[in-house]
Amino acid sequence: MPRVLMLYTGGTIGMQPSPHGYVPCAGLAERLTAHLALSNADRLPSFDVLEMRPLIDSAELMPDACNRLVAQLESHWQAYDGFVVLHGTDTMAFSAAALSFMLGALNKPVIFTGAQIPLGELRSDALNNLVSALQLVVHPATPCEVSLVFHDRLLRGNRARKVRTQGLDAFDSPNFPWLAELGIGMTFPQPSALLSGLPNFTPIEVDDEAVAILPLHPGMSLRRAKLLLADERLKGLILHSYGVGNPPSFEGELLKALTAANERGVALLNVTQCAQGEVVQGAYATGAALNQAGVIAGGDITLEAAMAKLTVLLGRGVSGPALRKALGGSLRGECNAP
Repeated sequence: MPRVLMLYTGGTIGMQPSPHGYVPCAGLAERLTAHLALSNADRLPSFDVLEMRPLIDSAELMPDACNRLVAQLESHWQAYDGFVVLHGTDTMAFSAAALSFMLGALNKPVIFTGAQIPLGELRSDALNNLVSALQLVVHPATPCEVSLVFHDRLLRGNRARKVRTQGLDAFDSPNFPWLAELGIGMTFPQPSALLSGLPNFTPIEVDDEAVAILPLHPGMSLRRAKLLLADERLKGLILHSYGVGNPPSFEGELLKALTAANERGVALLNVTQCAQGEVVQGAYATGAALNQAGVIAGGDITLEAAMAKLTVLLGRGVSGPALRKALGGSLRGECNAP
């Protein structure tokens, strides 16, 4: 009988009402057992629930939480056949992407899930997502990678995004096919092309000054952009650009600031604001100038995956040409780059 470890980190799935709104609450294992007792729980794999401390609202997520998750996975890796991570939806895509880069190649599935409505509330989606995760994590066709299951779809973890605040189909992967779809049966459209192997459990060094995002918008302040790019503590910056990767020119001033940052060793990654499609630096003159400034085209990587990728690489001490090469390519199927 396969054994599954469920890591409960917090989030809506286990929250309960309070005078100030929903708050994280311990004791999920007992509540989950009670709900499953009303269904055919004997057809599910055997599982244990480990509650992380402290439980958090996912809006409070900091990168060090991923270190704690990885440490728990390392401690229990040999004893279980698969792992389910219960996580809040607001930052689930970031954590799933971060773990995909931290762990690297896997020989067992790690599946994230959560809920839009807490377990036990009317019309809660929690039980369906939990049952789906438990069935998938021991299914022989489920790829050995970090993935995310929500509303009957299995998504690559570093391709997933939260796309709806109110819908129960809260997650999708706009630039990548679903790994599986759950209807009357389970269908797996294509096998994972990722190499399997033993995971890397090395923690990352967390530096909250190292990575930043520069969102582009009409009327943005050039002064503030230049201050950010000139910050000596900055090691990596995501340029959140228009369309296929275009920035405003500011008569060349922004380009000069980007060039200076690149020459100082700051890794610059260009990510589109569009939900679908990719960065193509060179389709327009403004975007082509970024190539000269040393900006790396991010392809169709999501903002969440880009942030996680930079954070993990820098947190592992990767720098210089090795960092540029990693950012320009695909490490765990997160983008269309080679």
